[in-house]
Amino acid sequence: MNKGIVDDEIELIPYYPNEQETLEWYLDMDVCKQCDNIDCVYDAERLNAMYSFLSTHGDCFYISYNGKLVGDCTLRDNAEIAIVVSKPYQNRHIGRRCATEMLRLAKEKGFEKVRANIYSFNTQSRRMFLEVGFRQTDEEWFEYAFED
Repeated sequence: MNKGIVDDEIELIPYYPNEQETLEWYLDMDVCKQCDNIDCVYDAERLNAMYSFLSTHGDCFYISYNGKLVGDCTLRDNAEIAIVVSKPYQNRHIGRRCATEMLRLAKEKGFEKVRANIYSFNTQSRRMFLEVGFRQTDEEWFEYAFED
């Protein structure tokens, strides 16, 4: 997928190395806990390794909100969706709108279902994925099945 317009506020921009802007999101302990269940922040090496993995094992995008990069989202080749929104931009329904776009992309790619790994303490993400139609299938796994 090339650059994608989600709506009048959100655009998905295909991954390119951009450590200067993106490391800031992963220097937030709460964001790192939400997305990776770790009690430390990222350094440049960890950030670059993550993006290298995601961009070679699926479709990885930056989330641009009103022209500012505020997070990232990925549809991996194994049908797993991941969305990270930096803390100052959470609770604006950005993740929900990106999840809907990732579902559209997954359907376009022919996936029968997609899934998301969400830690039990991350009630905010759990609520968002349920609201867009995912169902919980295990303690920390959620799934969205496409109808024929």
